[in-house]
Amino acid sequence: MTTEGTVLPLAALDRSSLPIAGGKAANLGEMIRAGVPVPPGFVLTTSAFRAAAEAADIGPKLEALAGTEPSDRARLATLAAEIRAALSSVTVPDAIAEACVRAYDVELGGAAVAVRSSATAEDLPDASFAGQQDTYLGVLGKEALLDAVRRCWASLFTERAVVYRADRSIDPRDVSLAVVVQRLVHARAAGVLFTANPVTGRRREAVIDAAPGLGEAVVSGATNPDHLEVRVDTGEIVTRRLGDKRVVIEALPGGGTRHEERADGSAEACISDAEARALAAMGARVEAHYGAPQDIEWAIDPEGKILLVQSRPITTLFPIPVGPLSKDGDLRVLFSFNVAQGVFRPFSPMGLQFWRAFAGVASRGLGLWDGEPLDGPPIYAVGASRLFLDITAILRDPLGRRVAAFALSRMEARSGVAVRAVLDDERLGVVETPRWRIARAAFRALARTRAPVTLARALREPDAVPGRISAKVDAAIAVGEVPGGSPPSAYLDAVERMIREGVAPFLFTAIPSIVGALVSMLLFRRALSGLMTEDEVHTLLRSLPNNPTTEMDLELWSLSRRVGADPASRSVLGEEAPAALAKRYADRSLPAVLQRELGAFLARWGARGVAEIDIGVPRWRDDPTHILGSLANYLSLGDDASPPDVAFERGAREAERKAEELVERAREKGALRGGVARFAVPRVRRLLGAREAPKFGIVRILAHARSLLLQAGRLLVQEGKLAAEDDVFLLDLRELRAVTGGTDLRALVAERRRMITQELGRKHVPRILLSDGMEPETMAAAASGEGGLSGTPASAGRVTGKARVVLDPVGAKIEPGEILVAPSTDPGWTPLFLTAGGLVMEMGGSMSHGAVVAREYGIPAVVGVAGATARITTGQRITVDGGAGRVGVEA
Repeated sequence: MTTEGTVLPLAALDRSSLPIAGGKAANLGEMIRAGVPVPPGFVLTTSAFRAAAEAADIGPKLEALAGTEPSDRARLATLAAEIRAALSSVTVPDAIAEACVRAYDVELGGAAVAVRSSATAEDLPDASFAGQQDTYLGVLGKEALLDAVRRCWASLFTERAVVYRADRSIDPRDVSLAVVVQRLVHARAAGVLFTANPVTGRRREAVIDAAPGLGEAVVSGATNPDHLEVRVDTGEIVTRRLGDKRVVIEALPGGGTRHEERADGSAEACISDAEARALAAMGARVEAHYGAPQDIEWAIDPEGKILLVQSRPITTLFPIPVGPLSKDGDLRVLFSFNVAQGVFRPFSPMGLQFWRAFAGVASRGLGLWDGEPLDGPPIYAVGASRLFLDITAILRDPLGRRVAAFALSRMEARSGVAVRAVLDDERLGVVETPRWRIARAAFRALARTRAPVTLARALREPDAVPGRISAKVDAAIAVGEVPGGSPPSAYLDAVERMIREGVAPFLFTAIPSIVGALVSMLLFRRALSGLMTEDEVHTLLRSLPNNPTTEMDLELWSLSRRVGADPASRSVLGEEAPAALAKRYADRSLPAVLQRELGAFLARWGARGVAEIDIGVPRWRDDPTHILGSLANYLSLGDDASPPDVAFERGAREAERKAEELVERAREKGALRGGVARFAVPRVRRLLGAREAPKFGIVRILAHARSLLLQAGRLLVQEGKLAAEDDVFLLDLRELRAVTGGTDLRALVAERRRMITQELGRKHVPRILLSDGMEPETMAAAASGEGGLSGTPASAGRVTGKARVVLDPVGAKIEPGEILVAPSTDPGWTPLFLTAGGLVMEMGGSMSHGAVVAREYGIPAVVGVAGATARITTGQRITVDGGAGRVGVEA
C-alpha cells in the first residue's frame, strides 16, 4: 500500500485538516500557523486508521453499532468491547509502521513522546468530547510507539466514547481517528487554562489550574492544583488558591511515567504571577485566533518556556446573546424571556420573529418607538435560540431598580436574588431619567391606548373581560383570512395583516383588563390589612372563575367521562398507543364517539400545545397524541377516581364563603374598609381568574398564523422551493418572502434545523446574563453565607439529594438524582454521571475531567472537597451548590 499522506508534520495542518487529522491535530497545526509555541511532532492520519480497521475487519460490527438505539447501553457496550479488542490486537500494516517509525526517528530523534488520540468527532465547536479517547505519555522506543498507536485506535471505541457519540446521533461509521505524536515536554509545571471562566461564564477572565510535573495530574483530577483567576485586560489576579499538589506525575528517563504522592504536598505556588499573566495573554491570543473561548493544556519547560499542547472550544458556556444594544460595548443586563415563560427549549426562528413583532406593535402603539414592527424594539437579544430582554436601562434608573427588584422577586425568587446581585455590580452605574420625561411618556401611552377607560370597564364588569379579549382575538384572526387558490405570498400577506392590524387592539384590551386584577388585589390587601392570614388568602383564590386553562382542564376530564361511557372508545384508548390513535384521528377512523368528541374538544382547545408560545411547535390539533394519552390515563384511574370538577366546585363554594367572611370582617372595622373590601374581593376572584385569557389569546393568534404559514409551506414544497412544509418555521418572515421570490435558502434551513436539534439538548439556560458572560446567580451564590463543606466551584447549579459515596466505579450504581461523592474520577467513571444529580470530589480542580464532564452533562459539581468521602455517608441528604463551591450536609 502507498503511505503518501499517512504521516504529516503538525506544521502542515490547519483547521481544515479535521477529516484527515482529527480535531486535536488540526487545532495543533492551526496554533503553529498562528505563531503559538507548540512542541514539534507529527500525525498518523485517518487513512492509517482506516487501513488498520480494514485489517481488523470491524465493518460488520460498525454496521451493528450504527443500528443500535442509544438507550440500549448493554448492546453498545458489548459491540464497543468487540471492536476495541479487534483494533488492540491488529498488526500495524508494514508500510504504515515504517512511515511512523521514520518520522519518529527523523523529526523527533527517537526521544520520549506523548501519543495522543485525535478523533474526527472531537474538539468541535459544539462538543468537546473531553477525555473520550486515550493519551500515553513518556512513550520511548519504536515498539512502544506502535503499541501506543494501536491502543489509541482502540480507544475510539471505549464504552464512554461510543455512548457519548450515540447520544449525539453521530454515526459510528463516519468517525475516524488520527494519532498525534509529539515530543514530550519534561515540564517544571503544567496544567489547564480556560480563556473564560467556565463556572461563572465571565469572558476575558482566564482560569488556570497548575501543578508541578506533567499536566496529566491536573487533567485527571489526581491532585489538588493551584487555582488562579486572571483578568485578561488588566493582568489582575483576582483569585489565588493554592492546592496541596500532593500527587506529581513525572516522565521517567527510560520511558513511561511515575506517580509520586508526597505526604505533605507543597504549600508553594508552582507558577509565578508573571507566568500566570503570560499564560492568560497567550490564551487570549489563541481565543482571538479561533474567535471563541478555549480550553487549553499547557506546560512550562525547565527553561521557563510556555508551550501549548492542546486547544479545544469550551462547549459548556452559554453563548452571549446578541442584539442591537449590545453593539455599544457597555455592560448589558439580559433577562431570559424563555425562563420567565417556563420554556427552556429553543425558539424557532419564526417564533423569535413573532415575539419581536408583538413587542414592535406594542411599542409603536404606546408611542415609545417608531421603528418597523416586524423588527421589534432594540431591547431584544438572542442567544442559543433563546430570547432575552435587555433591561439595562431599567436597572440603571433608581425607580426602575426598585420596580424590577420587586417584580422579579415576586415572579421567581431566584431571579430576584440574581437581580440584587447585579445591582451591586459597580459597573452598572445609575443614570437617572428625569421624572417629567417618564410622566410625559406614560401620559402619552395612556392617552393613545385609552388604557384608563379599558381598566375602568374591567373593574365595572369583571365577568365581561374574557369575552372582550376573545372578541379582539376573533377580529385579529378574521384579518388573516385568505381565499382558496391563493399563492404563497398571499398567506404571508395575511400573517402580516394580523400582526400590523389585529395584534395592537388585542394587546391594548388585554393588558389594562388584567391590570385590574392587580389593582383589585392591592385594594383587597389594604382593606384587609391585619385582618387575615395568608392561608385565608389562598382559600379565597381557590377555583377562580374566568380562567380558560382551568376550563380546558375540566373539559378534558369531562371528555374522558363521555368517551369512557362508550365501550368502543374505551377499548381503543386502553389497548392502542396514543401515537397510533392520533394517526387514526387524522384518518377519521376512530370509533364514532371518540372521533366526534375529540374533534369538538380540539375545535375549541386545539390551538394549545406544549411550549405553545413558539409558533414553530405543533398544536394539539396538529398532533393530539398528548391529549389521547391524557384521556387514556384518566380512564385508567377507574370510575372511583375523585372527579376534579366536583373538587373545583367545592373549592369555589369555600372561596365564596371566605369572601363573604372577609368582607364582613372589614366592615366591622369601619364603613370605608368594608366598602373597599366589598368592591375589591369579588373582583380579585374574577379578574385574577381572567389573567390567563391574554396568553390564551396570543396562543390562538399564533395557531392561526401557524396554519397560514403551513399552507404557504405546502405550496412552496410543491414549487420545489422548500423540502418540507414546516421548514417555514426555520426562517423569519423576510427570509420566507425571499424564498417565495426564488431565493434558495434550503441550506440555511438545514443548518438551523441542526442547530435547533443540538440546542434541544442544552441543560442550562441562565435567568439573567451579563454581556460579559457572567451569570449573576453565581455572583449571588459566592456572596451568600451558607455553611457546609467547601471546595472549588466546578459546574454551576444547585441540587439537593441523597449522597452515594463511591470509592470504586466497578459495579457501582447511582440511582436517578443521587449525588455522586468520590475521591476522584477519570473517564471510566462517566457511566455513573448519566444518572447522577450532582457531583462532589475530594480531588481535582475546575478543569479536571470530572468537572468538565459534569458541565457537559449539566449537573452541579464541587471538587477539591477535603475528606468528602469520609465526612459524607451514603444516604445522607446533601446540597451541592456548584456556583458557590459549597456542599451542605444535613445532620
